Amino acid sequence: MSAHEIDYRIHGEEMQHVEIELDPNETAIAESGAFMMMDDGIQMETIFGDGSQQTGGLMGKLFSAGKRLLTGESLFMTAFTNIGQGKKQVHFASPYPGKIIAMDLREYGGKITCQKDAFLCAAKGVSVGIEFQRKLGTGIFGGEGFIMQKLEGDGMAFVHAGGHVHERTLLPGEVLKIDTGCVVAYTKEIDFDIQFVGGIKNTIFGGEGLFFATLRGPGKVWIQSLPISRLASRVMAYGTFGRRKEEGGILGGLGNLLDGDGI
Repeated sequence: MSAHEIDYRIHGEEMQHVEIELDPNETAIAESGAFMMMDDGIQMETIFGDGSQQTGGLMGKLFSAGKRLLTGESLFMTAFTNIGQGKKQVHFASPYPGKIIAMDLREYGGKITCQKDAFLCAAKGVSVGIEFQRKLGTGIFGGEGFIMQKLEGDGMAFVHAGGHVHERTLLPGEVLKIDTGCVVAYTKEIDFDIQFVGGIKNTIFGGEGLFFATLRGPGKVWIQSLPISRLASRVMAYGTFGRRKEEGGILGGLGNLLDGDGI
């Protein structure tokens, strides 16, 4: 069956949230923790898996939910259904600074592959599954492991990316080389692989990792400027050292005194 047809608006700049408008009996699904607010008349229900149409009964639902464990997500998702009269709105918020990308899966052949933590919410009927990387090198060194998420169906889906989002359409045979953590999503025609950076100096002193992703067209790719892993590593480094790297010992101590960070 076709996914529910939903209307939406994306609000904000750096910390965005998406407003989904539901007609009576329409449903949106979302990851646990994405909910922000909703109108009276919307029913919230915890469900196994993604709520897409399943023909296998209980075993089908358990299999669908189990697939989500492989991507590091919860067994459960939350469904929001308009059980009232007239249109109702439900809002879902991004988990960290960045952009929300709205994707109409019908425009991309019914399938998008994305990072396993990128999915935010979708219309009911969109299947949120797993995508195994077929190439050994991609699975081991790709930064996302063997498993990514795949969004399938003919409805609207929303994914979140860190920082600014750059969209790139690749021509047949065109190759883009990119940091593995910066890949948010790509269409099903894209050939995704991993390439060794090469060179002794690059390997030892480059500081950019040993591998980068290669994306070969045709197809479309969404790229983020601030992967959450990069942001987290900077925050951890600051907390570990507890001082400004850009300031010398004397100036650093003086700065800490002025802002209350030290004695």
